[in-house]
Amino acid sequence: MATRSWRWTWWCGTRMRTSWTPTGPASSASSRHTGGPRRPSRSASRRKRLYLCVRNFVCNIGEEAQLFMALYDPGEQRMISESYVIHWASTGVPRDIELLNNLRAVFTDLGSKDLKRERLFLVCQIIRVGRMDLRETLSRKLSTGLRRPFGISVMDITDITKGKCESDEDKQHFIPVHLAAAENDFLHNMIRKAVEGKDINHKGQGFWVSLKMLWGDLNQVRKDHPHLVDRSTVVARKLGFPEVIMPGDVRNDIYLTLVQGEFDKGNKKTQKNVEVTVCVCDEAGSVVQNVIYQGAGDKPTSEYRSVVYYQQRHQRWMETVKIAVPIEDVHKTHLRFTFRHRSSSDTKDKSEKIFSMAFVKLMRPDGTTLRDGEHDLILYKGDSRKLEDAGSYLGLPSTRSPSEPRILSGSSFRMGGSVSGLAVSARDSFQISTLVCSTKLTQNVNLLGLLKWRAKPNVLEGNLQKLMNVDGGEVIKFLQDTLDALFSIMMENADTDVYDTLIFDALVFIVGLVADRKFQHFNAVLEAYIRQHFSATLAYKKLIGVLTQYVEQASRGEPCEPLLRTFKALEYIFKFIVRSRHLFAQLYEGKETAEFQRSLQRLFQTLNQLMKSTLEGPTLLSQGAALKYLPSILEDVFGIFDASMLGVLLRDFIGNLQPQRLLRQKLQSLTDIVNSKVFQSYECRDLLLRMAVPVLQDLIERGEEEDACVELLSTILEVLYMAQKRAEEDRHRERSNSELVKVKRHVQLILERLLHTVNRRVIVLERDNSLRSHYVACMAAILSQMDADHYHSYIQAFPSRPELMDFLMETFILFKDLIGKTVYPSDWMVMNMVQNREFLRAINQFATTLTEKFLSSSSFELQLWNNYFHLAVAFLTQDSLQLENFSQAKRTAILAKYGDMRAKIGAAIRDMWYNLGHHKIEFIPGMVGPILEMTLVPELELRKSTIPIFFDMMLCEYQLTASFSRFEDEILRKLDSEVEGGRGDEQYKQLFESILLSCCRAHPELSRPGESFVALVTGLLERLLDYRAVMNDENKTYSMSCTVNLLNFYKEIDRQAMYIRYLYKLKDLHISYENYTEGAYTLLLHARLLKWSDEANTAPMQGLHSPSLHTQRQLKEALYNQIVNYFDQGKMWEEAIHICKELAEQYESEIFDYEMLSEILQREAKFYEKILKVLRPSPDYFAVGYYGQGFPTFLRNKVFIYRGKEYERREDFEMRLLSPFPNAEKLQTTSPPGPDITQSPGQYIQCFTVQPVEEPRIRLRDRSIPEQITNFYKANHVQKFSYSRPFKKGPKDPDNEFANMWIERTTFVTAYPLPGILRWFAVTSTTTTVISPLENAIETMMKTNEKILSEINRHQNDPSLPINPLSMLLNGIVDPAVMGGFAKYETAFFQEPYLEEHPEDQGNIERLKDLIAWQIPLLSEGVRIHGQKVTEDLRPFHERMEQCFVQLRAKVESQYGVREMISFEDRRSGRPRSVTWGPDWERLSHARDSTEAAPIPKPTPRNAEAERRENRSSTFFSYRRPEPRQSASELPEPKDDRRRHSRSVSESGPGSPDGKQPPPSRDSAGAQPGPAALSPTGFCGRVKSASKAPPLPRRISPAVYETFLEGSDAANGGKALPSLADGSKGLKSPPPPPPPKSKRLSQL
Repeated sequence: MATRSWRWTWWCGTRMRTSWTPTGPASSASSRHTGGPRRPSRSASRRKRLYLCVRNFVCNIGEEAQLFMALYDPGEQRMISESYVIHWASTGVPRDIELLNNLRAVFTDLGSKDLKRERLFLVCQIIRVGRMDLRETLSRKLSTGLRRPFGISVMDITDITKGKCESDEDKQHFIPVHLAAAENDFLHNMIRKAVEGKDINHKGQGFWVSLKMLWGDLNQVRKDHPHLVDRSTVVARKLGFPEVIMPGDVRNDIYLTLVQGEFDKGNKKTQKNVEVTVCVCDEAGSVVQNVIYQGAGDKPTSEYRSVVYYQQRHQRWMETVKIAVPIEDVHKTHLRFTFRHRSSSDTKDKSEKIFSMAFVKLMRPDGTTLRDGEHDLILYKGDSRKLEDAGSYLGLPSTRSPSEPRILSGSSFRMGGSVSGLAVSARDSFQISTLVCSTKLTQNVNLLGLLKWRAKPNVLEGNLQKLMNVDGGEVIKFLQDTLDALFSIMMENADTDVYDTLIFDALVFIVGLVADRKFQHFNAVLEAYIRQHFSATLAYKKLIGVLTQYVEQASRGEPCEPLLRTFKALEYIFKFIVRSRHLFAQLYEGKETAEFQRSLQRLFQTLNQLMKSTLEGPTLLSQGAALKYLPSILEDVFGIFDASMLGVLLRDFIGNLQPQRLLRQKLQSLTDIVNSKVFQSYECRDLLLRMAVPVLQDLIERGEEEDACVELLSTILEVLYMAQKRAEEDRHRERSNSELVKVKRHVQLILERLLHTVNRRVIVLERDNSLRSHYVACMAAILSQMDADHYHSYIQAFPSRPELMDFLMETFILFKDLIGKTVYPSDWMVMNMVQNREFLRAINQFATTLTEKFLSSSSFELQLWNNYFHLAVAFLTQDSLQLENFSQAKRTAILAKYGDMRAKIGAAIRDMWYNLGHHKIEFIPGMVGPILEMTLVPELELRKSTIPIFFDMMLCEYQLTASFSRFEDEILRKLDSEVEGGRGDEQYKQLFESILLSCCRAHPELSRPGESFVALVTGLLERLLDYRAVMNDENKTYSMSCTVNLLNFYKEIDRQAMYIRYLYKLKDLHISYENYTEGAYTLLLHARLLKWSDEANTAPMQGLHSPSLHTQRQLKEALYNQIVNYFDQGKMWEEAIHICKELAEQYESEIFDYEMLSEILQREAKFYEKILKVLRPSPDYFAVGYYGQGFPTFLRNKVFIYRGKEYERREDFEMRLLSPFPNAEKLQTTSPPGPDITQSPGQYIQCFTVQPVEEPRIRLRDRSIPEQITNFYKANHVQKFSYSRPFKKGPKDPDNEFANMWIERTTFVTAYPLPGILRWFAVTSTTTTVISPLENAIETMMKTNEKILSEINRHQNDPSLPINPLSMLLNGIVDPAVMGGFAKYETAFFQEPYLEEHPEDQGNIERLKDLIAWQIPLLSEGVRIHGQKVTEDLRPFHERMEQCFVQLRAKVESQYGVREMISFEDRRSGRPRSVTWGPDWERLSHARDSTEAAPIPKPTPRNAEAERRENRSSTFFSYRRPEPRQSASELPEPKDDRRRHSRSVSESGPGSPDGKQPPPSRDSAGAQPGPAALSPTGFCGRVKSASKAPPLPRRISPAVYETFLEGSDAANGGKALPSLADGSKGLKSPPPPPPPKSKRLSQL
């Protein structure tokens, strides 16, 4: 049963979602007829009711009050419901104490129109009952019992009634009270103003109410909400009829509204305080007791007194009461209105008489009730006794008519010859409004004449004709009485047919009213009448007779205007016929059955005759109406006829119509017939199917009326499915399959005629055609009802093998297309799964056909088999079958109902592959990709069963060609795209490796090549998985690393196409992050693969520029230009210049394009200019370690050197670094972590700044070079980076930290120089060196001297530079207040104890002394320049600095001698110059005892062409070589460059070949002041005695300092001192020695 219910849901769901009207076998076809009565939906028939509970009322009234609560429409400015009346005592509680906490009411009969009102309010009118004026004192006797206006309350309940906000019986709403402020404040006007939303000062006075919307009729509400609505709950009805009046709903209410009046003050000085009294009187004038209701919840009274407004000429009451007079008394009753002036004084009030009277009768002379609407009543005056005497006024006119002349004031009327004594009060007026809600009293004369037809039978024919002109609403109100009257006339005139046609037309008119949208809710009323109240046993004969007469008339071509209306009402006409016949048969025990059948058969034959007609005009319309409405009667006639006879009649009814006539109507009629009970009969179904199926086939093939065809076909399949299910249940229950066999015959008929037709139509239709999904649903439905016998017979039915092959080919292509681009949304899980289930059955059935008919060598069809494999793989890999992507609940539901279809189709693919035998080679490598895609599906058993297919492919190709290269190439190519697309995981890598290794090892000939292949694929898989894991990260840093790993891999295995593909992916990533330098280096790798030749491009071209570039020269030139642009954007102009030189050579010497040569040379010149003029900050470098098993394999426990962005702080870099790993912990130390960190499952990141170690460049030595040039090489093309960590060693000296300040320097070597194709590279080796405190002091002094020299040259070359940096530098050295460095060094190293303890440091001590001495001439030149540029306001500062320098100079020269520097003019001035160091700083740590100066090596000249070739050598993205990497713009260094020594903790280098020579003594140096000599520290100048201080030269040559370094190295026997060049320190390392106390900058 679950399957049946789901199946029904499936088909209905399909049709509903494709904008069809769902109709089932049990539903009436009339539900889609526009003319027939519509059955109300459940939501439409259920009425809404508003529940009201008054929780509390707080108001200081002081007297009793009446509260009238009602629903109010501000648009119409009137109440729409009765008022709920609450009598409130002066004590502040309900007058009936039992109602305390039980003030509940339900406003009923709220229909759809009421809920659609723009605004709706809950309104309460508060009327005080007591004195005229509350302010009057009780000193005199006052009149009481007066109803006086007090105030109103309003609340907008629109959102509650429309369901926009939740209504809850426990939620309380506060409604403030608006008090009447003046005597002319009419309550109705106050309500109108209050709904405008003006705020008032209510002072806490008001109502607390709860509101809730309830569904259903009153009985249902009481059942569903007994705690809210019970028998004591007041019911306030709507003013008017509800939307539906059910039979048995008897109502006879007249609502009277006192509208307004105008009264002259007469002989009084002020206007009257008018009170209107209303009573109901009979013909004798007696008051009818207890028929007036002030509102719901109130007891009936005999009279009603209006509210009294104080001294108003114009009164506006708008007070509504209900008059409930018994129906039998309405004709003899009237309403009497008396008017009386009320006085505040009780004495005067009692003396007041009635001053006027008006009346109106409830029934008019013609028998109809008082018209709805306003009535202007005539006011009479006279003696008060006459005014209450009915005999005096009943004969007088009661209302004024606009067309009648106004009755003059004072006119008198005579009655029966006597004077009535009443006169018309012309100055006064009075208007009322009435609304009659009665199911027994009508206001229509014609309808009344029909209802009381027996009173005047002579005018019956006219009344029947006039019924057509009666307002529909009036007829609907009296539906039951009207139908009773019609059938009574028919039954009482059974012997004559005089009234038959008129009654038939009247019945058609009434049914037509019910069919109108306005009265569609009365369907239930009409059906209830037929079922419960209809009793005309002979009506069927007359109805059939008139109906047959009309059809015959139309079939003859004669005009028959009523026939169209008759067809629209045909359903209910037949319900009357069938019900009448049933009652007749019950009464007369089945007599005249044959006669009844003959009359119906004659009617059908007449209809069939009508369908044969070829006439146009009215006949065509009649045929269309017959097609539309005839199916609506089949539910009623089924069972009256024999099934076969009814089938023949229906077949002829449709078949008699001309083939191309009314096609759409014909198909719709067939659809309605199929939906009826008739089609469930095998005999009827068989006849109709054999007529309908050929019609469908023809129309579908021609593409005509396709939407109607699809609807008919889907309905047929739906009914057949239900019939098949019933037949299967009957077989299990009765062990008979006769019904099942019959249903299968009809399925076979559909299959043979329509399956191929539908398939071809799906292929032909465009994808965006909405009908395509409908056809696919029909195709799936046909397949679902086919069993193995159907498939077998269908395949055997093909007359030839080519036709069968064409069908299979079409079907495979169609299925694959539908699977790849499904016609249903992805969230239609059920629809997609059912389609897949049926496709799977069909694919497996057709696979059997392939094996049986297309596998042998003579019959093998490669394309057919290929299509099968591609279809099966597409089926297996479709999104809707990937269960791991669904929620657990959804996955469980699918597995329980459909199972995992992937395993089934996977097994079928495997078996079909192995069935191929020797044909397998024809599918290699074509099927490698699809099989790979299948094995990547994350289903363990599927992978285990299908991965061996790969080995079978390898074996098959190997046996034929002795290799499996085609298979290998294809799987590598496909694997890249599949993994990148999201398929594959670690489990797949392991399974692939284990399964294929075991298979290969089982075959000795494939063991070694197989193992190599598996290693290759698993290596690629590992890199691809790493790449995929990070490629969608917001931070693309790690995507770049994985991309480099992949292109490395493809380069190693010589897959150039894939290598270039990932090159461009890397380039795009760099450019997206504005890494233009790295993007240029990446493109350069592609360019290096190309030649300067006109050969065609063989590798796949990438990028926007590629399509038009056909030769390698064109592509390489375009790449070079792009690379130059990127280098320019990255400020790597040196590299851009090198590319420009290569392009220039091509333009000049190869292609002779001088125009392009001119352009490229101009660009090159601009780059030279930018090098010198554009500010180019040096980047910072950071060492980053990723420790812990939580990182991906390409990061795990590795250290990388990162190149920072311009001006990027370490804090910003760390934040960027940590963002992809929010759970990572930052290590606070710089030392490498232990196993507890590296082997832990977490993530730990270590980050600290490192300094680049510049490679020695001999060709730049001995030259005065601008610092803009040298600074570039300090931070670029660097492969070594150092980090220095100070630490304490030995005894602690609190007064001098220099004595035990050691430096641990770690040098990192990266895999490739930076910058490169990445902004970071992995560290390949690490070296740790320890520097002694003395060596550190020497290094510090050298850096200080270099800084002074640099500043001097900068100011000499550019006088416009600011003086502040120079001021701070000099003052920090020469001022005794901050000069602590010299003294510290002297204390630490120049004392005898230190020399005795460290005799080996004698040379270094002399070197340090020499550096101190050589600092004096540098400082002297700096002070001189400072004196020239200092401003007057800083002149005292300069003078103080000069004094300090004089003292410092005297001290140093007296202790360490005088040094004098030689000056020579630079060849080019105007730019800052920098010293270029030939030797490395590290050689300082190996200074030998010898002080003999070594000769300065000269650069070896090199051939320019050799240099160019070396510079342009093509490498694969900077593979490491033993020699240092050369920049694209760097010239080669001399080959005789000396190697430096390095004393290291972890490693040492080769020694220096230099010999040891004894250093010259200080005395000898001082004795020869003439020529230039080398000092122990290497400065080239004069060494004088301490007593002689020659003046400083005007300019200092930078080359002198170079000479000093070289000489120092030689003088110390090649021992170099390692330096703390980077100045860096660890995060937790001991701090460096504190600076001197002054806050000025110090370089010491």
